[in-house]
Amino acid sequence: MRKSRFSEEQIIGILKEHQAGIGAKELCRKHGISDGTFYKWRSKYGGMEVSEAKRLKALEAENAKLKKMLAEQMLDVATLKEMLGKNF
Repeated sequence: MRKSRFSEEQIIGILKEHQAGIGAKELCRKHGISDGTFYKWRSKYGGMEVSEAKRLKALEAENAKLKKMLAEQMLDVATLKEMLGKNF
């Protein structure tokens, strides 16, 4: 996945500018982003503070780590079941 050139702080700052009354098209032109990117950010970070965004990122990373561990364990269990089936 491509790394964003904007940090969470910058994204939330842009969204706060929009809440202050600046139009979406004008913000997109000013910061060099597409309309789709702006609306995706708004759906993900809308109404958040910087600390909440950092917590969200930490939770997403932890969730990905746990999913990977679960997949590895399921693979180990499947391998063990297959090996036990062949021995008998």
